[in-house]
Amino acid sequence: MTTNLETRLATYSPVVIGIFRVVFGFLFTIHGAAKLFAWPVDSGSGAIPVGTWPGWWAGLLELVLGLLILTGLFTRIAAFIASGEMAVAYFWQHQPNGLFPLENGGEPAVLYCFGFLLLAAIGGGAFALDTARGRRTARG
Repeated sequence: MTTNLETRLATYSPVVIGIFRVVFGFLFTIHGAAKLFAWPVDSGSGAIPVGTWPGWWAGLLELVLGLLILTGLFTRIAAFIASGEMAVAYFWQHQPNGLFPLENGGEPAVLYCFGFLLLAAIGGGAFALDTARGRRTARG
């Protein structure tokens, strides 16, 4: 009985992974847009001045990588880079303020880091542009 349930759930895995990828990519894109343009939400400090290290560059990475992940284009490499960015953000910005993510405010960075690492390992799932490109390439 468990095997039957596992088999049925496995058929939905690509769709669920695709939904996960879209949501994570959307949230990351919005995070980057907020840093760069103070849009769609101003976090209170306004847009970061162009070229400011490291905030503006982090926002640019988040916007570009978020869009790539959202659309499922070059998902694995984009997710791998985004995972690394979040690891760096955690250790540079959060970890010096306390040992545990709960006390140093680093929970979102840790969650993004491992969510993107998961996407780098398993790919973009259903309805990713990578999948469509693969089908087109396979057809010749």
